[in-house]
Amino acid sequence: MAKRTPASEPTGPVKASSKKKTAPEPTPASPQPESVEIAAPSGPYSRFTDFDIHLFREGKHTRLYEKFGSHVVEHNGVVGTYFAVWAPSARYVAVMGDFNGWDKGSHPMNVRWDSSGIWEVFIPHIGNGQTYKYFIVHESGRELEKGDPYAHLWEVPPLTASRVWDTYYEWNDGEWMQSRKAKNALNAPISVYEVHLSSWRRDPSNPERELSYGEIADALVPYVQEMGFTHVEFMPVMQYPYAPSWGYQITGYYAPSTRFGSPQDFMALIEKLHQAGIGVFLDWVPSHFPGDAHGLYEFDGSHLYEHPDPRKGYHPDWKSYIFNYGRNEVRSFLLSNALFWLDRFHADGLRVDAVASMLYLDYSRNAGEWEPNMFGGRENLDAISLFKELNLAVYEQFPDVQTIAEESTAFPGVSRPVYAGGLGFGMKWMMGWMNDSLRYFERDPGYRKFHQSEFTFSTVYAFTENFMLPLSHDEVVYGKHSLVNKMPGDEWQRFANLRLLFSYMFTHSGTKLLFMGGEFGQTAEWKFDTSLDWHLLDHAPHKGMAECVKALNKLYRSEPALFDRTFTEDGFEWIDTTDRENSIVTYARKGNDPAEVLVVVLNMTPVPRTNYRIGVPTAGTYVELFNSDDRAFYGSGVGNAEPVTAQASPWHGKDNSLEINIPPLGAVVLKAKA
Repeated sequence: MAKRTPASEPTGPVKASSKKKTAPEPTPASPQPESVEIAAPSGPYSRFTDFDIHLFREGKHTRLYEKFGSHVVEHNGVVGTYFAVWAPSARYVAVMGDFNGWDKGSHPMNVRWDSSGIWEVFIPHIGNGQTYKYFIVHESGRELEKGDPYAHLWEVPPLTASRVWDTYYEWNDGEWMQSRKAKNALNAPISVYEVHLSSWRRDPSNPERELSYGEIADALVPYVQEMGFTHVEFMPVMQYPYAPSWGYQITGYYAPSTRFGSPQDFMALIEKLHQAGIGVFLDWVPSHFPGDAHGLYEFDGSHLYEHPDPRKGYHPDWKSYIFNYGRNEVRSFLLSNALFWLDRFHADGLRVDAVASMLYLDYSRNAGEWEPNMFGGRENLDAISLFKELNLAVYEQFPDVQTIAEESTAFPGVSRPVYAGGLGFGMKWMMGWMNDSLRYFERDPGYRKFHQSEFTFSTVYAFTENFMLPLSHDEVVYGKHSLVNKMPGDEWQRFANLRLLFSYMFTHSGTKLLFMGGEFGQTAEWKFDTSLDWHLLDHAPHKGMAECVKALNKLYRSEPALFDRTFTEDGFEWIDTTDRENSIVTYARKGNDPAEVLVVVLNMTPVPRTNYRIGVPTAGTYVELFNSDDRAFYGSGVGNAEPVTAQASPWHGKDNSLEINIPPLGAVVLKAKA
């Protein structure tokens, strides 16, 4: 679980060089001369049907972005903008903006007659690019100025107003959309590159300047192709006011961040990834939101989006506010938001953040700080039912995508179907594997023999869920060190250890996720406001690490044994885990075709082993497909250059065995020749 910085807005002046607007300033579609007075609304106009209102109030609406917010429309022969906002505790709501000199009284909204709490108005001669906020007066007389919860575009932080904008885009990724069912399937190779847009790469001539979506696309797409990852996962791109929150403190759930450009610019980035055959997962944060004055907190003067009880509505860790999952209109807001990114932005899936914090009423709370559910338990029943509805809606409307839960406990059935009693996610992060593996590899190799059972423990539960193996951003911040600097030993051993860890990851059951920088051995901890150290690729250890990850991605994508049965027990078999003295383990990975079997051998010590005998599943001649000690990877070159023929000599419970060379702190992957 990521540690978040409280989402207070920046104060003081912003240096001109610290932020650059990466897209041209939007301008109104129908700009008006200053001398022209904007006309008052003429006649009623609404985008809501009675059925929309019914679904909204029942918590079942999944397309609210087509109704709420600002929409440029033609009404009575006049082009203008329709505004709609939910503010049931307000006694007065108006639209104010540049178009009326931020006048709080010139353009009041009309509350609907049906007690839905929806306010709406049509204002003529306003088009895309217009800056606005809602002026809201609570029943008590309290006055608030709020951005639009459904806005598709915002001002660049630290400015906080919404802007009229649409999500129209001429997509040109039809080939990907037609074929992505196979690319996103649970029996497909899924190797995810996790990216933080602000710090992946910055302007080399001005390190303070963030790249635009277009500039990122030009660099990221060929890089991900070259490295061989199948998918990119973007840390939250939704509008967030405070950069140190990494995007996890969101105020604009229906807009990509304007730090990098417009919604269409972000669509173009996704399109280019799709055209290159690369899928896109988006980090989605339904767990909490910040208390910024222009955001969702106390939106209409009441606890509208957050739960009114601080035991359920305030998050002590992140100093933020928790959605009221039991309020139907809030459920419609969240369901619609998830569908919005899949619909309008062609996302291939959502990685849902902080699921455990939503599932448990006592999460990060001491005794007396939480209230049990109606059955006396600690489970948040409203959140559980929301997850089920979310996944049913996603897979019904977008069956070719995946939802992925960051869930750090043993909550049962997270990635099992709703009809079987599960939450319905497609995959779940395997936090136990990550913690156990890092703890093991951080040990001095001389002591690993005492902890081999910790290393092999993952397969005890590996098939209870559809697990994704994550080495994420959470593991390389706040004094935890970078991945390569977690490893023990001198420089050569640290890089060998990391290559070995990656080899274990890519040959273990489950899909894969690697945070940016890990693929070339970034030595510094990740910093949200600084580019990765790309110059390190000029040095042999880092270049070798990148070449190793390329080779692992190629191996993973080309060998069905590594993905055909990645979520079932029959796809994995331990051959030997008993050689604790030498800290060597051997296992097999199996595909649907009986001939598709790989043998993996890991040596966790810096001592090379020659003529080491292992049992193998079948007779025949074996070739070495991969060796993490390859000289091209900055290794020592110990390996098996020539094919090795198995002998009819029983070993490790197998009828056949062979003798191989195992490199120091190395992994070898073998396959019988057809």
